[in-house]
Amino acid sequence: MQNIVGIDIGGSHITLAQVDPEKREIISSTYVREHVDAFEKKEFIFSAWVSAIEKVAHDLVKEDLLIGIAMPGPFDYENGVSLMQQGKFIDIYQVNIKEELAKRLSISQEQIHFVNDAAAFMEGEVFGGCAQGFDSAFGVTLGTGLGTTFFNGEFAADEDLWDSSFRDSISEDYLATRWFVNRYKELTGDEISGTKDLLDKPKEIQTQMFDEYADTFSEFIVKYVAHYKPKVLVIGGNIAKAYPYFEQQFIQNLTKNNINLQVKISAIFEDAAILGAASYALKKAYIN
Repeated sequence: MQNIVGIDIGGSHITLAQVDPEKREIISSTYVREHVDAFEKKEFIFSAWVSAIEKVAHDLVKEDLLIGIAMPGPFDYENGVSLMQQGKFIDIYQVNIKEELAKRLSISQEQIHFVNDAAAFMEGEVFGGCAQGFDSAFGVTLGTGLGTTFFNGEFAADEDLWDSSFRDSISEDYLATRWFVNRYKELTGDEISGTKDLLDKPKEIQTQMFDEYADTFSEFIVKYVAHYKPKVLVIGGNIAKAYPYFEQQFIQNLTKNNINLQVKISAIFEDAAILGAASYALKKAYIN
């Protein structure tokens, strides 16, 4: 069996595990999640990452090891170079992460593959989640931000539609958690932190807001589905956990627009990027 480690790197964490490519699942006994501050200095960040990887891969043969890493952009994924100039990871801007990790882990650079984090989510769902068996899929992650990705039958790509023009602003303003926060304050004068809080509020306000959100989300999907022509829509992110509350209105709106699209909610949520990074590394290793 191929020795693969899938890694998801975010602004505050590294989450990783060994992946079983035959069962298409994470080996849960190897799962590690550690806090890593993206605003720290280069040496701190690399030490934390390497320490976590060594914990997960300690029993694997280094020569046979494959590592897939899901990273946020901007990033040179082919060469493994960070292009984040402001905010997070500022101290590793233009650092060749592939080279640094290979050296510190005593493995070859060819054993490490990077993939965009939104694309990794979709790769994971296609490999071992709710989109298995589909040869095209459009993915949307709804949470603090808006992620969009398309799987063309071979690879998933980040479609980067978060800042696409939508109504009076950009798509993310209407579809991310902040819409729920702002709209609730507009309607009630009170504050919530997101959909989880909204579920504790009176039914009337819940229904109004989820219906409004369903109208917005369906408008967004209708706008792009003609371009991508996917066989399935995959929804992930924290807001997806509230999908039953806006599902009926959302599907009705799609039907009104003559869109008959299968809709699947992420089967693996946070683990999708780990599984996707691993499966992407496996595909890249095969091609090379």
